[in-house]
Amino acid sequence: MNILVFIAHPDDETMLAGGTLALLAEQGACVHYLCATRGEGGEAGDPPVCSQEQLGAVRSQEMANAVKALGGKSLTFLDYIDPKVGPDNALYPFAEDLTEVAQRITDFIQNLGINVLVSHGSNGEYGHPGHLLAHQAARSAIELLGENAPLFYTFQASFPDHPKPHLANQLDEAHLILDIQTVLPKKIAAALCHRSQHALFVRNTERRTGRKSTVPEVVMAVESLRRQNPQVTDGRLDDPFANLLVRSNAVIQPENSHF
Repeated sequence: MNILVFIAHPDDETMLAGGTLALLAEQGACVHYLCATRGEGGEAGDPPVCSQEQLGAVRSQEMANAVKALGGKSLTFLDYIDPKVGPDNALYPFAEDLTEVAQRITDFIQNLGINVLVSHGSNGEYGHPGHLLAHQAARSAIELLGENAPLFYTFQASFPDHPKPHLANQLDEAHLILDIQTVLPKKIAAALCHRSQHALFVRNTERRTGRKSTVPEVVMAVESLRRQNPQVTDGRLDDPFANLLVRSNAVIQPENSHF
């Protein structure tokens, strides 16, 4: 099975879906990563691991190391420029032409023989404009491909007792909830590769608890997915991607099970 993961920035793959992606690789899937930007507009760490000018190159290598830790098959950057964070922490999309981004995703799907596309959720997780654009472009690529489109899943779908509700896509009810404990060491190893983002990873937890936190402490051990295309219309989720994850024994059966 060939899977394409399309994300906006380095570290999105790990912190939002790293356990799921590691599970898929362990089950024999070829997981290809396509990242829109090199994350050059973000933080450089506290203390900084590099200058702002070097950040794109540093975060690219961090992601390459993380993809290796997760068992990924390949990594490609589309080289859109990640806009710098604006006043009052304002965030911006990485491109203006949605159609162009969608066409580039379509090309990758066709060239790699992709069976499943995985990307950001409908709400951009916490509303990040770059995440929203990535989701919209992925959805547009699926529409462009029509009957030849792969399955389309999005991560961080909502469910009761989500470990980090501020990251859950509220419009995306989860079809799959996964306990990723068996691959948690791989997800933590991938998170540790993203050194420039460590301060960002722990910040909210430290504010909430009033104490210092470590990266392993804030890595989620539960992840979730929603199938966006084709829509689940009969209340039953049955496709090769879902079945592969079921065989990993990581799927938590919710009360309103779709299996």
